[in-house]
Amino acid sequence: MPCSQRKARFLLKEDKARIIGYKPFAIQLIVPAGESTQEIHLGVDTGAKYIGIAATSENKVLAKGEIELRDDIHKNMQTRSELRRTRRNRNLRYRQLRFLNRKRKYGWLPPTVQSKLDATFRWIDKFCDLLPNPVLHIEVGKFDIQKIMNPDIANEEYQNGQCAGYYDVRYFVFARDNYTCQVCKKQNKILNTHHLVYKSKGGSDRADNLITVCTDCHSSENHKEGGILYNWMIKHKKVKQYKEASFMNIIRKRTFQKYSNAVITYGSKTSPYRKELGLDKTHYNDAIAISKIENIKENTQDYFYIKQFRKKKRSLHESIPTRGRRKGKNVNAERRNKNSPCRAGWFMNDMVSFQNIIGWIYGFSGGESGKECVLRDINGKIIKDSKRSKNNPNVKFSDLKFICHNNNWQYQIV
Repeated sequence: MPCSQRKARFLLKEDKARIIGYKPFAIQLIVPAGESTQEIHLGVDTGAKYIGIAATSENKVLAKGEIELRDDIHKNMQTRSELRRTRRNRNLRYRQLRFLNRKRKYGWLPPTVQSKLDATFRWIDKFCDLLPNPVLHIEVGKFDIQKIMNPDIANEEYQNGQCAGYYDVRYFVFARDNYTCQVCKKQNKILNTHHLVYKSKGGSDRADNLITVCTDCHSSENHKEGGILYNWMIKHKKVKQYKEASFMNIIRKRTFQKYSNAVITYGSKTSPYRKELGLDKTHYNDAIAISKIENIKENTQDYFYIKQFRKKKRSLHESIPTRGRRKGKNVNAERRNKNSPCRAGWFMNDMVSFQNIIGWIYGFSGGESGKECVLRDINGKIIKDSKRSKNNPNVKFSDLKFICHNNNWQYQIV
């Protein structure tokens, strides 16, 4: 059960407890303490981007917080594919892409989904290990995506999707637009399907995000800022996507399989109960309502915020091949500062204090023997030195106060 920092120091000093976790900080008694434990309920609000967690006991909120998951895996995989393609092209002969020559195991999920799923279950298991025999409450979501797109759908219409009767979505878009370019309004021209919201900006391949454009109008100039295709993207930035709904459908099934003894609830029950408790809409407040606390007499004002951070990567360069560019000190193809995991005793993702501001080391700069780094706060905002110019994001190591090393997670009490 929670105790004051003073009591925790005494227990550790007298060898009556041991540390079992730092983030969040937790100790375990190593002396008999009787059977005076209270029933604890752990509420978990699952999500595609954030996880809300709250631990309650009787009418007290013991701890609450949010966990932010990684959302950059798809972009990193695209970058890896580009680097591999250029590396194959740099050889004397072209090596074919490894395609459809690997067998996926049963239960395979896309890496973006698998990463979020593993992180969600990892934190649920971690809090279940820290708390003494908690009653686990998990909120899951069940979404009928076709019903969301078409509220009047019924019966066999579920088997006939939006593109039923067409070879693929491309031909459906052409027929929908009457085989007419939507820019110049001309027919009998070579047509392309254009993404209203660019793929590089997170646009999907759904028919609602595609439009018919001829090859003359589908030019690079129209894609740039100020062009007609760019203006279309600005106007259609809110094209509905259902990636989060698909993820919640996946995690619901996996949650049933992994936590068969958990109390399962849904958002339709959580929202009205949270309003009865008088709590605002946040992920950790949803988790409090999910834990089925009857009334709240003690509610801690502070909450923890945990964010996943990509600390290490294996690339030796950033899109610039070292071959043919070995000049000066880089004859051994050493890592550039941009990819260095450490510099002058400082490591990536170290938690530091700069001018009474808590930040994390995001990267290094200042040349081979540089003693500068880039700091960011928990929200990803760059922390700058007020004594330097506004365009200089670097901070000197001598101005930093070391707090602790970190793994791939950032933790802060807000």
